[in-house]
Amino acid sequence: MALRLASTRLMTSVARCAPLSSKVPSILLSNSRLASRNVAVQPIMVQKCFNATLSTNSKVVAPPMVYIAGEEMTHYCMNLIIEKWVTPYFDVSGWDHFDLSCKSRDESDDKVLFDAVDAGKKVGAIFKEPTITPSAIQVQEMKLSKAFGSPNGAMRRGWNGITISRDTIHIEGIELGYKNRVLFERHAVGGEYGAGYSTVGRGTLITNFIPSDGQDPIIVDKRVLTDEFGVAVVYNNPYDNVTDLAHYFFKRCLEAEVTPYIVTKKTVFKWQEGFWQSMKKVFDSDYKTQFEEAGLLKRSGGDLQHLISDAATMQLIRWTEGGFGMAAHNYDGDMLTDQIAQVHRSPGFITSNLIGKDDEGRIIKEYEASHGTVTDLWLDHLDGKETSMNPLGMVEALIGAMNHAALLELEADASKQDKFDEIMNYTETLRRAMHNTFRYGQGTRDMAGPTGFTTEAFIDKVAWRLGRYLSDQVENELPPVLEEPDRSYVRKGFDNIDMAKLHSEFDKYDKEGTGRVGFKDFTKMLVKMGIAPEKKSTDKEPDV
Repeated sequence: MALRLASTRLMTSVARCAPLSSKVPSILLSNSRLASRNVAVQPIMVQKCFNATLSTNSKVVAPPMVYIAGEEMTHYCMNLIIEKWVTPYFDVSGWDHFDLSCKSRDESDDKVLFDAVDAGKKVGAIFKEPTITPSAIQVQEMKLSKAFGSPNGAMRRGWNGITISRDTIHIEGIELGYKNRVLFERHAVGGEYGAGYSTVGRGTLITNFIPSDGQDPIIVDKRVLTDEFGVAVVYNNPYDNVTDLAHYFFKRCLEAEVTPYIVTKKTVFKWQEGFWQSMKKVFDSDYKTQFEEAGLLKRSGGDLQHLISDAATMQLIRWTEGGFGMAAHNYDGDMLTDQIAQVHRSPGFITSNLIGKDDEGRIIKEYEASHGTVTDLWLDHLDGKETSMNPLGMVEALIGAMNHAALLELEADASKQDKFDEIMNYTETLRRAMHNTFRYGQGTRDMAGPTGFTTEAFIDKVAWRLGRYLSDQVENELPPVLEEPDRSYVRKGFDNIDMAKLHSEFDKYDKEGTGRVGFKDFTKMLVKMGIAPEKKSTDKEPDV
């Protein structure tokens, strides 16, 4: 029996469908959780109730969304993806586009950034490509008027940022660093990133706090500085929204069935005690019983555990089974999630989603990849060299933004249910098409080795498979299970091979596009190439 692609219509929708004939094969409903809706969809055998509904003949009008463009290799790659994976099926004229390249920010004196923040606050669903925060050298190279700061700070302030969710991305059938999901919540505000500082010498440093209610000022700190050269730094940790962070974190851990941990350095940094106390209070009052009933506290001694940040760094290396979540302050979260990315493979294999609120309490979600603009591949591209960029992290971000945009539209207008279902079906089918392309050994070279596809060829292959899946064709067999490629493999012997032509020749015999060639086609290929092994000739013995 052929394996049909899974529909992602929610179980409530599936339940409404009339049973089909027993002649129609059952399908396996995907267990990927919709990032924009707290619905846990478990693997279950169900009867198929509708076909893939999108086609290039009739485009769906995409819900409003803010699209923030960046630059370099990631911008080039996303242009191809939108052209070949999205616009054939969607009318995206309702998306608000903003160019946050350094040139655009310079020409508008950063007005484009604040316009993007305002639009994001109104719309509530944002996709952002990686952008450049120019260094002093880049300011000169790009002939900028000044060194523009990271746009992320303005976005977090403008969208009342609560947390930055960074989770591991998994591809079924491919072994990566963590075997099961790892979730992380990084407090989106406060800490070193918003610090004020000044270069100072010898003298006395006094930090005063002046209450807004007119009470007497308080001396927070007073110290004598004895060095001729030093830096004074002041920052604060705002804790009002930690309660929101706690609810979001614990709900996600329950949904993903992982054990929660809280990370601070409160044994030394005493001011971090409030973060732990706020998280523990919410856990005890609203979630402990649920975690106990789900059996998710066994590995943590039956209660919410606190980890010193030093210990957390070691556990991230040891706990490669995954199945846990962590929440931490802004800076610790930044460092620890970089470590998670390296254990899991690279920054391209974790998500990065900013969660905030508008003035009415509506959730704002901004999705982006956790990596940068991939300058090295961009320079190769400009030099006319082949590149092989893996867009997995960016595509997961695009899927998340499209899903959240669809959910916001549905919440505002219940008549959009069918459209919501179409978008959910499309995004899950896109994810499946991309993941299966990796599993068939047709991925980029970070996954498939030196014979992997180029940036453009990979995007074309996924576009072909996406169209095939949306047309409701079938896979004759499950994609293979792949092991982690040998990272020590050197491309010796492959430098002079024209990989594009090699793939083109292979595709002539790979009729199903699975990355495999059957014995019959393999024989034809060897015969045509003149390298098929022949029988040894022997002298015939005389008849008499």
